[in-house]
Amino acid sequence: MGLMDGKRGLIIGIANESSYAYFIAQSLIREGAECIFTHLPGERMERRCRRAIEQLGVEDPWLRSMDASDDEDLDTVFEEIDETIKRLDFVVHSIAYADKDWLKDGRFVSTPREVFAQALDISTYTYMAVANRAAPLMLDGGSMIAMSYYGAEKAVPGYNVMGVAKAALEAATRYLASDLGPYGVRVNAISGGPLRTMSAMAVEGLAEMLRWVEHKAPLRRNVTGPDVGDTALYLLSDLSRGVTGEVIHVDCGMNIMGL
Repeated sequence: MGLMDGKRGLIIGIANESSYAYFIAQSLIREGAECIFTHLPGERMERRCRRAIEQLGVEDPWLRSMDASDDEDLDTVFEEIDETIKRLDFVVHSIAYADKDWLKDGRFVSTPREVFAQALDISTYTYMAVANRAAPLMLDGGSMIAMSYYGAEKAVPGYNVMGVAKAALEAATRYLASDLGPYGVRVNAISGGPLRTMSAMAVEGLAEMLRWVEHKAPLRRNVTGPDVGDTALYLLSDLSRGVTGEVIHVDCGMNIMGL
């Protein structure tokens, strides 16, 4: 018997085999979960996502294009889930975006209004929008998680506007947990350490950051995808039935260090 036997859920955010969402799906599938997937619009994004899902051993996956920043797109996908899948037990939200020019050369104080608004919309509001549509499909309660980062708590050079978006995401997690708790739906977030994902490569100084973690984190190593995948498994399974509104750090302890 697997921890997730009989449970089905939606994975949003697999870009390739290095995505945190990929490792989360890997842990869930290992424990018997039935996963359905969405990918960013475009043939190239579909190919990348489908190739990664094949590596997970999922044959003929339920895979749909979805632009989470488009309400009509969200409605279309969730209406199809309601009609064909019938219910959800869990949701993984692993999407974020900010103009990479403002994660490198641009100073945070100079961030244009449209760049700020887009980062908050895609990185934060989409978790709320997904939760609003997914909760009614969680007929027996359920669990949702999103992905955050330490830049939500401290000013991390190069993270800039994304740090503010992640801070908003963590606050949204608490408010969503308060709203949906009476319906048996738990809402949490994972603050993962730096990993060489497609999105992380946009952050200036990533290589230096990884070296620093190896030398200063209590565990003296960088986080791995399976580290986060198995924590997500805990949060999405009944093992965490009394946990909601939390941000769980999975970063080899780096967040506790002063230097």
